[in-house]
Amino acid sequence: MVEKVITLENVSLVDFLGADNQNIRRIAAAFPGSKIVSRGNEIKVQGPSEVISRVNDILSSLIEHYHQYGAITDRDVNQYLSATSEEAEGRVLAASPDVILFGAKGGVIKAKTPNQQKLVDAVMKHDLTFTLGPAGTGKTYISVALAVRALKNKEVKKIIISRPVVEAGESLGFLPGDMKEKVDPYLRPIYDALEDMIPAEKLKFYQENKIIEIAPLAYMRGRTLNNAFVLLDEAQNTTPSQIKMFLTRMGPSAKVMVNGDRSQIDLPTRQKSGLMQALDILRDVQGIGFVEMTADDVVRHRLVKEIVQAYDKFDVAEQRREAEFKQRRREGNERHNGHRAPETDSAELPVNHEQAL
Repeated sequence: MVEKVITLENVSLVDFLGADNQNIRRIAAAFPGSKIVSRGNEIKVQGPSEVISRVNDILSSLIEHYHQYGAITDRDVNQYLSATSEEAEGRVLAASPDVILFGAKGGVIKAKTPNQQKLVDAVMKHDLTFTLGPAGTGKTYISVALAVRALKNKEVKKIIISRPVVEAGESLGFLPGDMKEKVDPYLRPIYDALEDMIPAEKLKFYQENKIIEIAPLAYMRGRTLNNAFVLLDEAQNTTPSQIKMFLTRMGPSAKVMVNGDRSQIDLPTRQKSGLMQALDILRDVQGIGFVEMTADDVVRHRLVKEIVQAYDKFDVAEQRREAEFKQRRREGNERHNGHRAPETDSAELPVNHEQAL
């Protein structure tokens, strides 16, 4: 016998459980070989692991139904008891065109800003979508939600999510643990989003059966990604060869998203960002979607928006100062040489070239 405790959050217990807990009693009656008890906002389930998994699916579907309609009736309970998990999920999603997904605990996941809605619309329209924006604008979270919805709606057979692993301060070789333990911290935001959207048991099943894969970008080399929703996150930290490799993995039945933040490039000095290059190269290619997020789309703490705007102002001022410095240096070279210096890359090098080495 296995035991699991399911906690109900953000629901009215009277409306959800029914008078005298009749809804839970009805579910318990459908599984006579198990024990299902409701106490406060917790539901304790004891029985074989397959029964616990099925009860968890039913309760998750009922929670989603409650958040959509505000009540649970006897008929609703009977429908979810008789339906398969896939049918139950499909019924809720089909009735909610403005909702991307219901979370693992029943919370509604949908676009919160006009640009987030543009992202949702772009992904529905295009097989390849690039999204640029500062931290906190929901790029990763909305993208993962769209991927999970596509999987639940059987639009794809698997989800593949990747990030480039860029070392910052410490070499991976000196970090403790095996390779998975070394790179998992880089992928933690992806795990956090998935855990919000998929019950723990089902997420474990998906990962063990390679229905959901989360891996560093280097693992994508040599693969053809087909019948999959593929997300490349933090793409500003790819090199030109890496992002070209990733984009050319795209199979004929794939949906691909590429997310990045041009203000947080962690590549070594003088290493060009593959994402920035790809945007220049692919900007005019038909059939690719481009979405730009701004500080107005920040959905984290209110201070994050202020921080992003402050850094944007600083970056603009720095660029202006750098341009003025280069112009003064060029004019000084012209006066020193007695003629106009050619405008080449060498004119922008420091006067003392040894300082640049």
